[in-house]
Parts: sequence; C-alpha cells; structure tokens
Amino acid sequence: MGHSTGAGTRVVAIVGATGTGKSGLSLDLAERLAARGTTAEVVNADAMQLYRGMDIGTAKLSVAQRRGIPHHLLDVLEISDESSVAGYQLDARAAIDDILARGAVPILVGGSGLYVSSVLWNFTFPGTDAGIRAALEAELTSSGPDILYQRLSELDAAAAAAIGPHNGRRLVRALEVIELTGEPFGAGLPDDSAFWRPTTILGLQSP
Repeated sequence: MGHSTGAGTRVVAIVGATGTGKSGLSLDLAERLAARGTTAEVVNADAMQLYRGMDIGTAKLSVAQRRGIPHHLLDVLEISDESSVAGYQLDARAAIDDILARGAVPILVGGSGLYVSSVLWNFTFPGTDAGIRAALEAELTSSGPDILYQRLSELDAAAAAAIGPHNGRRLVRALEVIELTGEPFGAGLPDDSAFWRPTTILGLQSP
C-alpha cells in the first residue's frame, strides 16, 4: 500500500501489525537516507510502547537495537498514566515538527491505527463540557439509552447507526459533541483526503 501527497520534505509512516517488520524497515530506511546525506528520526505510534516496562509482546527496540537513530515517544508514560489519543496527537505532532525544522525526515512507526490516523490526517478532538455531560448522564440513568438513541438518530443518523441503541456511554458522548460543536458527531473523524503534513505511507502485512 502506498499513498503520498505534496512535495519536499515529508513524513514517512510505516504501519502494520506487530511482527510485520516495521521497526527493521524504519531503521533500514533511516540508514538509506543517511547514506544519501539526509537525517531521519523515528516517532513511535504504538500505544503500548509509550509505556515504560511494557516491553514483552510489544516488539519494542532496546536502545542498543536502535542503531544510533533517534527515537521519540518511547517509554514516556508510567503504567499508572492514562494514555489518550488526543494527548498523543499533540506530542507526536510536536516531535514531527521539531524533526522537520531540523531538516530531517520523521518516520512514524506503529500499529495503533487511531494513533497513526490522529497524526497523519486532519483530525480534531472536540472538547468536553461537564454540565452538558452530567445532564445527559442523568437522563441516561433515569430514562435509559433509548431516548438518547432516538434523539441522536434525528440529529446524526449515521452516528446513531454506528453506535447502536444500547451503548449509553457513547450515545452521551455523541450528543455532547453535537451540542458543543453544532456539527454532526462524525465531523471530527479523520478526513483521509487531506494530510496534516505531506506524507508517504508504507503499509506492511503479515507474511
């Protein structure tokens, strides 16, 4: 799978499941670029590899295995910390912009699809409003999810169909976003026709 847009210095994204060789390819690519006089740095987009100590089953490279190539957003959270896609998006985009400002090529590597998507595409995260959410949660508790589902069906039929009539928590969130933004709940999902920065995507599949 290949997909690119724009010109000049770009982000390279290497995506795929654990065990497909993403890390090895990223290091090989960085070394190939270095041989041509271009520095490259790796940005982790695997949710589990953000955590210190989460090494088993995540294929996380040790420092010795990184071939001297800078890696970002590895081991940045404690196990007790809660990771969020919105927080990751801010950190990863900051790291990528820093790499681009140095004239280097950022290589985004990971198998966590939502984390990758949040960085690559125009993807916004609506805020929250404690008052709106509390009112909706109170209504959910008193009346059940059916009323919320019917209301969401009238406001955003596609979101209602995707969520279904039984997931009260997601119904509350969808209605909260609609009330906050005045837009359909799906408006903040990735627009895969517009990259955040010029990007080439390399998708790896299991053998």
